Parts: sequence; structure tokens; C-alpha cells
Amino acid sequence: MTDVRTHQIDSPALSPEAGFGDYVALLKPRVMSLVVFTALVGLLVAPVPVHPFVGLTSVLFIALGAGASGALNMWYDADIDRVMRRTRGRPVPAGKVAPQEALAVGLGLSGIAVVMLGLAANWFAAGFLAFTIFFYAVVYTIWLKRATPQNIVIGGAAGAFPPMIGWACATGGISVESVAMFLLIFMWTPPHFWALALFMKGDYENAGVPMLTVTHGRRATRAHILVYSVLLAPVSVGAALTGIGGPVALAAAVVLNVLFVVGALRIWRRDEVQAAADAYAVEKRFFRFSLAYLFLCFVSFLAEAALKSWGLGGW
Repeated sequence: MTDVRTHQIDSPALSPEAGFGDYVALLKPRVMSLVVFTALVGLLVAPVPVHPFVGLTSVLFIALGAGASGALNMWYDADIDRVMRRTRGRPVPAGKVAPQEALAVGLGLSGIAVVMLGLAANWFAAGFLAFTIFFYAVVYTIWLKRATPQNIVIGGAAGAFPPMIGWACATGGISVESVAMFLLIFMWTPPHFWALALFMKGDYENAGVPMLTVTHGRRATRAHILVYSVLLAPVSVGAALTGIGGPVALAAAVVLNVLFVVGALRIWRRDEVQAAADAYAVEKRFFRFSLAYLFLCFVSFLAEAALKSWGLGGW
């Protein structure tokens, strides 16, 4: 096993082929897309109308903050990323962007995103964005990820903050509804990433990352996925019963959670012989469905907001 407890960043020979696409990859655009979507939903379902220009610029700077977090994560995790098959092609471990450059990009974009969000929306939302960047880069990446198998449980809060930031851009504060959206993503994150860890096989073990699959084994991980999936259901239904919900959101929550728990049960019933025999197909399907699950939950909130604007829907 590669020991990464003593963190070191070695700069590989830089490739002369680095271009615009490498800097885009540095910002983790796939993760950014989820952040942008949930933040946008948080902004649009808020009870306070926002001018389209303010809304557009707010989401833009939230996205920039998410990208900054990704760059800081790639800077610090370069040693781990080189070991893992899933991440070794990223710009820093591939030698296309120097670690120091990734750090500079991350810090620079963080400052720009926070200040501009404060000017575009309000300073409460800007402070919330600053805290989120700090939480992801320092609390999760630098501390939790290498220290505890609860890394993705606690660290998952960073990915759950964006809808609260979007809500804060519109309202200037926090409410039951924004906390409900936070809790939905927070409880969804562990089964989503543990499913990924199951079919990534030895990547986390080779990198020395104490993911649950490494510290407690795959059987325990499957049980944890089931437990968190069951706990997610009332959180999702509860969110549908708040001011952002309604009959459409409730129906979506019920159907999606039934499918989610059924998928978790299928994973729980398997052993490694079965999983390896079909190339972890069940785990991969669950992982993909978990993405659709979160997307559709937030789409249902948008649908309720649209119905309410037409004098329909809601409780």
C-alpha cells in the first residue's frame, strides 16, 4: 500500500502540451456542473424574486468558487491522484499543470468568486461561499480525507452547501427549506461515493486513503450504503413537505426512494465473488442512478416552483 500520511507534492516533468482544456479540467467541471445546478435550484425556488442578471452572475461566481475548490483539491491531492487509475490523468498528476500553479489558480479564483458574489448578491452569501471553499479544501481535502473513514460523510457537507448559497443569494439568509436541501445532498453523498469505492476496486487502498472499503471492508460498506439509503428516504420526503415541495415533489421523492432503497438492497445482498463475476454491474448502476436520483429530486423542486408561479401546486 502506498503511504500518503506524510503529504508530499512532487512536481513531475511538465508536459509542453498544456492548454486551455487542462485549466478547465483543473476546475473539475463535472463536479462544478452539480454545484451549479443545485445552487441554481436553491436560488430559483427561494420565495424572494431575483433579477435575472443578479441570478446569472450569482450562479457564475458560485461556479467559479466550486472550480477554485477543485483546483485546490488537485493541488493537495496530486500524490494520491497519481496512484489512482481514476485520477492519474488529471492535469497536475499528469504533469500538465504545476502544483504551485494549481494552488495559485485556486487561491486567485477563490478571492475573485467571493468578492464578486458579495458585490453581485449579498455578503452573507459571499461569506457562505468562502466557508464552503474552506471546508472543501481544508477540512475535507487536507484533514478528513486522509484521517478517517468518515471522510466522505463529514466532508460531504461541502457539496451540500451550494443550494443554501443559492437560497442565500436570493434571501440573504438561511431557512428550513434551504437546510432541507442541504440535508438531502448530505445524506445522499455517502451511498453515492461508497458505491463508487466498491467498483473502483483497489484504487483507494493503493493510494492509502482510509475509505470505508479499505478500513472496514466491502461487506461493511455495502451495509452502510443500505443504512444511509434508508435514512435518506425520510429526509427526501421531509424536504418535499416543506415550502419548496408539494404533491409533485412528494410523489417524486416516494418513487425515487423506493428505487434507491431497492438498489441498495441489491448491493447489500451481494458478495465480492458475485460482484467480480459481473464486473460490479449492480454497483455501477446504483452509482449512475444516484446521480439521476439527486437530479430528479431537485427538478421536482423546480417543477413545484413553476406550478406555484401559475397559482398551482404547493401545500
